[in-house]
Amino acid sequence: MNNDHPPIRPPSEAHSTLLRITEGCSYNGCTFCPAYKNIPFTIRSAKQIKQTLLSIASVHRASKRLFLCDGDALTVPQDRLTETMAMIHQILPEVKSIRTYANAKSVSTKSDEQLRTLRQDGLKVVHMGLESGDDVTLKRLNKWGTAQEIITQAKRLRQVRIKLFVTVLLGAGGTQRSDQHARFTADALSQIDPEYIGALTLMPYRGTPLYEQCANGTFTLPSPKALLGELKTVLENLTLSRGLFFANHASNYLPLNVRLPGGKDQALKLIEHALGDQSALKPEWMRGL
Repeated sequence: MNNDHPPIRPPSEAHSTLLRITEGCSYNGCTFCPAYKNIPFTIRSAKQIKQTLLSIASVHRASKRLFLCDGDALTVPQDRLTETMAMIHQILPEVKSIRTYANAKSVSTKSDEQLRTLRQDGLKVVHMGLESGDDVTLKRLNKWGTAQEIITQAKRLRQVRIKLFVTVLLGAGGTQRSDQHARFTADALSQIDPEYIGALTLMPYRGTPLYEQCANGTFTLPSPKALLGELKTVLENLTLSRGLFFANHASNYLPLNVRLPGGKDQALKLIEHALGDQSALKPEWMRGL
């Protein structure tokens, strides 16, 4: 792997073996994301991938879980993905679950049969950024597609039994669309009905277009109290058949880990308490990306 830009993986994949099959992000246009701004998107060759797998096998026993890096492995052509997964199982037979980031655009390029084949080949979990269910907010973030287009692609993954970890961004609507962002996001998540949801808090990062919007006053991030209000609104309006809701990312003011639907009431009580006593919130110096 290129140590000039180490692979990026979700916090929940901390114990997964990492395998880089692409570098950078195929879309790389979101206004809030600093992750791949100066990294050209490339697909690694089968030879490079095999060499990495052999290196992993020679150094240590792989985890049962393997995460495909970087930003969006599903952009890789289907035949190359099939070849890669076959190599993984051949060289690292202990791997039982393959995971990756994906965006709705790349999922849309795969047929239902191709997605079903990927599931059979071991793709068990996809991490997808919804960010917001509000189309106005999505357009400002320069995300691909409308909320309904993202929902449609997410549901296609669920239909072939690929589990979904969907992330959303508290504060993404700014002060102007805070309520709409929270309510429409809850509705979109309810339609997708994913197994896992991760709520992060937007933190403008220097060098991104969103940071410049904050600097010139065209975007204003809601206050900590308003962000808690968004979290409350999302949970109040969220309906899942069964799933886990995480708001324990380093960016969040109030860490939460909620099993839904049973844990909703207790989580809402914790938020209400924090709204009345903000000393319970994480201090700014402890927050980060």
